[in-house]
Amino acid sequence: MRKPSDSFRDSFTGTAHKLTSKSSPSSRFEDEARRCGARRIAGIDEAGRGPLAGPVVAAAVILPVADCIPDLNDSKLLTPAMRDKLFQKLRDCSAAFGIGIIPSETIDEVNIYQATLLAMKRAVADLGPAPDYLLIDGNMRLEMDIPQKSIIKGDRLCFSIAAAGIVAKVTRDSIMMELHEKFPLYGFAKHKGYATASHREAIIKHGPCSVHRTCFSGVKEFIEPPLFRSDH
Repeated sequence: MRKPSDSFRDSFTGTAHKLTSKSSPSSRFEDEARRCGARRIAGIDEAGRGPLAGPVVAAAVILPVADCIPDLNDSKLLTPAMRDKLFQKLRDCSAAFGIGIIPSETIDEVNIYQATLLAMKRAVADLGPAPDYLLIDGNMRLEMDIPQKSIIKGDRLCFSIAAAGIVAKVTRDSIMMELHEKFPLYGFAKHKGYATASHREAIIKHGPCSVHRTCFSGVKEFIEPPLFRSDH
């Protein structure tokens, strides 16, 4: 089996592609990688960089070559019901998943950018079999000895990245539903930790809880001793 060529390894990183209202994911980038010798191509995406609370979650997904999954798209363009349905389809077609979860306390320690990179690396490490090429959403590059390509708006353009975005989003939403049971005063089940008006009002009223990101604007100004209110 051929390994991805050195020229392919270095040929394009952080590439931007023009989007239109009709843009939708395709297998273009996977096909390019296969032509250069890659066989286990993983799409990488994350969910939860922006919220005020909860973890950042990354997923790595290797799609079966033979199976086509209709309706794969940017998770942000799909309803929760559509995401759940596609998540199950990915399971049914035996797509390989890897998940990386970085909690809020680590985000506070290393910042959200570094936490996102760490989540992505953990997602790749969680894959079995290991990938031989990575397609990464955005302009990030992972410090891993695996050929890779980063694609701006990749979740709108690339099947594998779109699949990873759906897996990451569904996984994170499930975590936030569990956190809602533990911290019901904040409404995590509704807004999943994002900075909605109701979430900001809850922080003002009750103060941050232990899963809020204390380094984020919108949280840190409301921190008072004791640092966290673990009883909420």
